[in-house]
Amino acid sequence: MTALQWTDDFALGVPQMDATHQEFVALLADVARAADATLLARWQALVDHTAEHFAQEDRWMLATRFAATNCHTMHHQAVLGVMREGLAMGRAGDLAPVRQMARELTTWFPLHADSMDAALATHLQRVRFDPASGDIAHASALPAEVIHGCGGGDCSPSDTAQPEHAAA
Repeated sequence: MTALQWTDDFALGVPQMDATHQEFVALLADVARAADATLLARWQALVDHTAEHFAQEDRWMLATRFAATNCHTMHHQAVLGVMREGLAMGRAGDLAPVRQMARELTTWFPLHADSMDAALATHLQRVRFDPASGDIAHASALPAEVIHGCGGGDCSPSDTAQPEHAAA
């Protein structure tokens, strides 16, 4: 498997976010290179990092008026849940799902960073949010109401994918 490599194309201009993303990419590369004997320990490190990574972004979103129901937070919950399922399967002796998930994350991360994280970074920069202190230097740029859905005018919670049987 070809490991994902950090490139400056992934940088979003929020130093703490970029550093966290660099760590994610490095840990994912460690998983890709891991022998079976070390795979679960490396996957556990990636899961632990990802849990804090997502929690950090979720805290930033809440501090800047994104709701807990926004698409970005829900996406974090889904991806982390799948990663934890992979860990459980690996602990039960099946390493193939972990390796498959690592391959999928190699495709998923650039897309997530280029879409959802890029939008968050732009929002944080607009309000001049300091991730280290939690200070908002340009509070007047905060949205008047809590952002639901995807944070755009064309997406709301009802726009998210529903099971096909729910459409009837």
